[in-house]
Amino acid sequence: MPLRSDIKKVLVIGSGPIVIGQAAEFDYAGAQACRALKQEGLEVVLINSNPATIMTDKAMADKIYIEPLTLDVVKRVIEIERPDSVLSTLGGQTGLTLSMQLAEEGFLDKMSVKLLGANPETIHRAEDRQAFKDTMEEIGEPCIPSKVVETVEDALKFIDEVIGYPAIIRPAFTLGGTGGGIANNKDELVEIAGNGLRLSPITQILVEKCITGWKEIEFEVIRDSKGNIITVCSMENVDPVGVHTGDSIVVAPAVTLSDKEYNMLRTAALNMVSALKVEGGCNCQFALHPTSMEYAVIEVNPRVSRSSALASKATGYPIAKVATRIAIGYTLDEIINQVTGKTYACFEPAIDYLVLKFPKWAFDKFVYAKRTLGTQMKATGEVMSIGTSFEQALMKAVRGAELGLDTLTMPEFTKLTDEEALARMSVCDDRRIFAVFEALKRGTRGKLFMKST
Repeated sequence: MPLRSDIKKVLVIGSGPIVIGQAAEFDYAGAQACRALKQEGLEVVLINSNPATIMTDKAMADKIYIEPLTLDVVKRVIEIERPDSVLSTLGGQTGLTLSMQLAEEGFLDKMSVKLLGANPETIHRAEDRQAFKDTMEEIGEPCIPSKVVETVEDALKFIDEVIGYPAIIRPAFTLGGTGGGIANNKDELVEIAGNGLRLSPITQILVEKCITGWKEIEFEVIRDSKGNIITVCSMENVDPVGVHTGDSIVVAPAVTLSDKEYNMLRTAALNMVSALKVEGGCNCQFALHPTSMEYAVIEVNPRVSRSSALASKATGYPIAKVATRIAIGYTLDEIINQVTGKTYACFEPAIDYLVLKFPKWAFDKFVYAKRTLGTQMKATGEVMSIGTSFEQALMKAVRGAELGLDTLTMPEFTKLTDEEALARMSVCDDRRIFAVFEALKRGTRGKLFMKST
């Protein structure tokens, strides 16, 4: 199907300021979206509160509003510019949340504005924790035992009666895991749950059984309005479940999965995206038991995410541009991949190399900040490297991250005893990979195995 005739002027909601938990990848995606829309001859209006990015360059859009990304401001821009549609899936969680609020209030219908990329029902079923759980149960995809609550008392009751401690707290409609965390006891639960409820726009949190230690696997999927669907890339977190994806070392494609495990999770990702009726880019996250075939769905982001930028750069598949064209009416078999210039977007990319993402933290500037990593993202940037092996890519990334290191050998860890080096690996922070290297370098593989069993 060609470009929709009812779309002439599009409002693109940007990602807002680049802060911890809201990375520059969304500005990358938004800039790609603006370019794709202008190539189709459409008038583009952009609203974004951050003047210090390429996204707000004058060449990106016909009209640019550098204003706070709040409900009232977006409403005012719509009243002034009178766009016929809003594209909200390229600006991270901020754009998604704002568009959902506009749709629920009836403001978009009142102004005759269409929501592109993801309809309100899709956003609701993916972002609302209870609705998502219900959808997964309908299609037979396993979820972690959990319950959506709106008070701290209900959270305490569910933990005491059903799942026990530790428990993971995930607020609804927040970015970068903001307000979430792992509660090991009642006091921690009261603090984390209270904070999560306060930060959630709908005062809702998901309390789920803690499965830390499981593998975390992601699939970047893209689907069009006709139901054509492909997986762009698989990704595997070096850190287990319990560490936010943005804070973990990520490898693309997944390297430790058996063929059976890979196809099981890929099929699950395709089923989930089809059930949610996502149109455009989508990120699916799974937890996989390290020694069995047991898996569980963590979440689905019905938008272009930070993982999409990694998948795009790793494979050469322009996810943001393709997702934008799908939003305005095209299907995958009609979109030519601009990177190759010959193949169509319905062909799945394949890579014979390894791409690694290494997070970059600002703990050297915030010396009193807690270095511990968890479900809330703390990384402020990242390095991407390409190599023929995991070792090569990791070494390139460490050198490129400007840590003052040429290898994984951290001087302060060389002074530790073997027992201290082993104990240091249990500390989940930004330096754990260096502690692992130090232990392996000393030939403690056998000790590690005995300890894990």
